[in-house]
Amino acid sequence: MNQESNDNVMQEKKKKARLLVLGSIVAFIIAISPYIFYLYESFPQEQTWETWLFTFRSTYYPTLYMAAWNFMNKFVPLLLLIIWFFTCKHWWYHVILIPISMFIFQLFSSLNDDAQFVDEFEIYYIIPVMMIVIPIVYLIRLKLFDKLVHGIDLDKIDKELKEYEEKEKGI
Repeated sequence: MNQESNDNVMQEKKKKARLLVLGSIVAFIIAISPYIFYLYESFPQEQTWETWLFTFRSTYYPTLYMAAWNFMNKFVPLLLLIIWFFTCKHWWYHVILIPISMFIFQLFSSLNDDAQFVDEFEIYYIIPVMMIVIPIVYLIRLKLFDKLVHGIDLDKIDKELKEYEEKEKGI
C-alpha cells in the first residue's frame, strides 16, 4: 500500500512537471509572438532571395519583404488563436475555430501565387465551418443554460422517459 501511494505521488509530480513545461512553452511562444511577427523585416526588399541553401522568388508580391509581411499578418494571429483554442477552458471554445479557419484560408490564399483577390472571398469558405460549429456551441449552451439556470437535469429526464416507456411496454 505504501509503495502504491508513493507511485501515485510520483505520477502526480510527473504530471505537474509536464504541465509546467507545457505551460512554460506556451507562455514563451506568446511572449515572443511580437518577435515572430517582426521576422518579416529580415527578408530583402527584392523579388529574389539567393542563399547558399536555396533561391526564393516572389512572383505575386513585388518584394519578398511584402510577401513575408503578409504571411506574418496571417500566421501570428493564427498561432495565437490555436494556442487559445487548446488552452481555453470555457464552454464556448469551439467558436474559436471560426476565426482559426478564416486565418487558415487567408494564409493559404496569401501563399497562392495565382490568387488575384487576397482576403476578399475567404468569408465564403468559412460558412461550412460556421454551419457545423455554431449549432454545436448553441446546443452546448442550451444544455448548460437548462441545467444551471432552470435546474433541469436532462439525464434525469431521459432516465424517467425510459422508465415510463418500460412501464408502458409492461402494461
